[in-house]
Amino acid sequence: MLAGAAALSAANPPAANVTRRLDLIESGKARPGAVFHFTSAELNAWVRVKAPAIVPEGFRDPRLQLGNGTATASARIDFLKVRRAAGVETNFLIAKLIEGEKLVTVRATIQAAHGQATVHLLRVEIGGLAVTGAALDFLVQNFFLPFYPDAKIDQPFGLAGNVDRILVTPAEALVYIRR
Repeated sequence: MLAGAAALSAANPPAANVTRRLDLIESGKARPGAVFHFTSAELNAWVRVKAPAIVPEGFRDPRLQLGNGTATASARIDFLKVRRAAGVETNFLIAKLIEGEKLVTVRATIQAAHGQATVHLLRVEIGGLAVTGAALDFLVQNFFLPFYPDAKIDQPFGLAGNVDRILVTPAEALVYIRR
């Protein structure tokens, strides 16, 4: 799948450019003091190429919208298909509640400075219904973390590749490399 994503990325110049810059940053070989600009259009192209390699079934039409220190991601998701493709069993009652494709929108803040970042979920909508509080905690624990157990939500984590900070604006995300 990753080879297929690489081929698709190569056929999509904006996605390929994002991949190239991310590889440079993550390798730690970015020039000290460099600033990398990722436009909203480039990030959307990259997400459209990368998402199928990460979630091959039950996930389509991903989109990303940047804001001031925020990002809103949306996609059409069939949680039951995603779980089945990952080999995760779902009990009958939960399966009946989550079957079928739904538009899922997640809005989060991104705070990143001094080599650390924290992502805070602000709002999650599933099929137009807002999910907050205990229900959101349940979804994160049972549907997100089983697929991404190393993910950090509401917890600081270290930024890779000598990244000092990330600034998100409505037009672009800027990645600053330590001097």
